[in-house]
Amino acid sequence: MTILIVTDAWHPQTNGVVTTLEQVIAGARDVGHRVEVLEPSSFRTMGLPGYREIRLAINPFSVGRRIRELAPSAVHIATEGTLGLAARRFLVKSCLPFTTSLHTKFPEYMRARIGLPLRWGYRFLRWFHRPAGSTLVTTARQQEELEAWGLGHLQVWGRGVDTRRFRPRPRLRDFDGPLLLYVGRLAVEKNLQAFFELDCPGRKVVVGDGPQRAALQRRYPDVTFTGYCYGDELAEWYARADVFVFPSRTDTFGLVMLEAMACGTPVAAYPVTGPVDLVIEGVNGALDEDLGSAVERALNCDRVACRRFAEQQSWDSVVQRFLDDLLPIVWPEPESTDVVLAADRIDALPSETHR
Repeated sequence: MTILIVTDAWHPQTNGVVTTLEQVIAGARDVGHRVEVLEPSSFRTMGLPGYREIRLAINPFSVGRRIRELAPSAVHIATEGTLGLAARRFLVKSCLPFTTSLHTKFPEYMRARIGLPLRWGYRFLRWFHRPAGSTLVTTARQQEELEAWGLGHLQVWGRGVDTRRFRPRPRLRDFDGPLLLYVGRLAVEKNLQAFFELDCPGRKVVVGDGPQRAALQRRYPDVTFTGYCYGDELAEWYARADVFVFPSRTDTFGLVMLEAMACGTPVAAYPVTGPVDLVIEGVNGALDEDLGSAVERALNCDRVACRRFAEQQSWDSVVQRFLDDLLPIVWPEPESTDVVLAADRIDALPSETHR
């Protein structure tokens, strides 16, 4: 089977969407499938205003032609950016089946960044995902929230963790008190102020980068900012930490929580979508509207239990759910001149009306 994944999120971005797609692609190839990725690097791009490392294709006009030339057995649209929009338009016009996935709380991000009303963001998501045969979502809690906003045909996908890379390691202690760790994007939607203003003894470390980094470093000089870390260096920070603090209220999952648990580190978070599906109170972390109280309780968790929980979260099952959800495409025979000519006219059709 030849699988085409269309995504606006790809390297050099570092986030859960890219990590998930990498794991799915590798897993699908391991079981014999051919996987192609249509992503921004083969187009002219511009940086997202306020977040330059996110590149959006500004000339996605060839997307339909590229899909026709590849003639994949199945198409999955992973994001709602310019490439996702172009692929959706072509597939809908061509009456070809496809699946989608919903990785982020796009409406909440837009409200945090520019004040866009939530109902506008969810209206867009309903429109974008409606033609898909099914839409993969991260957790059962996210499925319930999206259904309440009127989205349908949702399938819970889940997430996994690489327990070979992320594992317990010797813990270096070169300071007094606990080490509180945050790993992720430094952006307004991550609610980082809640982490920085925790009234807890010890040391705070931030691994990651983003548009707020410079301002946050000036405001919080006692916090250690490492920038991006990868591989063993990242795993060592997870393993050194006493508690992994996840202050976000807008993430749909939070792969970093699983990575921390795989290294034996408990999680402190708010009781919101993402953490409520992963954190078991007193076992691998704590949830509380008072984040400081969650940190205090998480410090008492057994690091062996955290690791044991992570070992049960397999990427293999995530890959299989993705493959099972795909919808096969039956392409017309090449010698059918009428069909080929009709397909060539697709890009000239007027834009799709709003449903």
